[in-house]
Amino acid sequence: MKRLALDNLIQWMNNNRRKPLIVWGARQVGKTYLIKNIFAEKYFKDNYIYVDCKIEDEIRNFCSSTANPNKIIEFISLQKNKQISSKTLLIFDEVQECPNIISALKYFCQDFSSIPVIATGSMVRIKLQRESKKEKSNESGRFLFPIGKIDQITIYPMTFDEFFINNNELLFNKIQSAYHNKTMLEQPIHELAIEQLYLYLLIGGMPEAVYSYLTNKNILESRNILKSLYDNYLADMQLYQASQESVVRSQLLFQNIYKELNKKSRNFSPSLILEKAKNRDFHSSINWLIMAHIINQSFQLKEHITMPLIQDNESNFRLFLGDIGMFSYQSGINATSFISNERENTLSGIFYENFVANELVAKGNKLFYWRGKNSCELEFIVESNNKLYPIDVKKGKGTLNSLEKFANHNKFEYAIKISRNNFGYNSEQKILTIPFYFTSFIASDIINGTLPIFEENK
Repeated sequence: MKRLALDNLIQWMNNNRRKPLIVWGARQVGKTYLIKNIFAEKYFKDNYIYVDCKIEDEIRNFCSSTANPNKIIEFISLQKNKQISSKTLLIFDEVQECPNIISALKYFCQDFSSIPVIATGSMVRIKLQRESKKEKSNESGRFLFPIGKIDQITIYPMTFDEFFINNNELLFNKIQSAYHNKTMLEQPIHELAIEQLYLYLLIGGMPEAVYSYLTNKNILESRNILKSLYDNYLADMQLYQASQESVVRSQLLFQNIYKELNKKSRNFSPSLILEKAKNRDFHSSINWLIMAHIINQSFQLKEHITMPLIQDNESNFRLFLGDIGMFSYQSGINATSFISNERENTLSGIFYENFVANELVAKGNKLFYWRGKNSCELEFIVESNNKLYPIDVKKGKGTLNSLEKFANHNKFEYAIKISRNNFGYNSEQKILTIPFYFTSFIASDIINGTLPIFEENK
């Protein structure tokens, strides 16, 4: 399958000032497949060494005893019977099992910068923090993160554009061209593209579930895989948490994201999960799930907004599941709802809001939303090139009822309405309407500062 994150690896490879690379990401989002099966096989064919720190005990134990890159290179070369040079890609997978490798990256950067090194793991940050706390009494042996000596990227579940390009590349190219040319699609093609969106809302972006669908076109099989992945996420929380209480709270939090979003305010309410609970009771669990890239957090902004965007306080926020397929699975809604003629009425707006949140995050954007008086709100607020862009997400046609109140307090370039509607720009209201299937493109343009410019806004 094609992964757009491959471009990030190629850029890293070709950078003259390249440093050892750490690849973050949740479990089962395709990190190993992307790095080993796609990147290494294509660009370092027969000249890469892959080390799985979970099962290769001898290498793991040796690397746990030293951060000296010269010794590590010599040992791995002898153990693998392969000479390591500047043309050899060295891959350390599952490094949460050997945090000392992360410490060694500092010295790889200083003394062996010509050797391309990639380290990856599912929940590295949490394990590293725990290791650091355990050893804080022993300053000489304390784990130190190699700040300034590494490059980093994060791999997310497959975004909608990745799913689309793998499922129907010809149609994907058609809609991508329409976006760049700022034109509407013909209605029959528009409907075909919308069909892809509903399919993605059902299957999501976990590579195993996507691959199953692409191979067999069997939605039920993909959903069964999602169930297994969902259960694995819950089981993982038993392995990486400090106490049984934190395990239970993290599991409850994860399992109740849909319930939290399905109420009127959509703000996180701990008492909805545990009676009389406070935000502070779930503080550690929220941080853990965010660092594990399992959930995404959006912060509330009120009235007048200043840039750069900073949350008003830490008590008002929303949480989204990092994969929309798992979100639809957690909702308990029947899969036929996504492919029926009544789906516009069946699917609540939070499906689309969670979808947009994930697309924004995967492209590098932080999440904020706006709440005004009398419960008026805008689902997302983004900044790009020092300009504000409010975003409203509508499952149907709808209107931007809150935009006028937002405009009373804030100057913005134009509002972005993401809905089922076709592309269009209203110069009088300063509203850009984009269909759901353009979300990946506009999320990229926001972070890159390349949003569409209209004559009225010059």
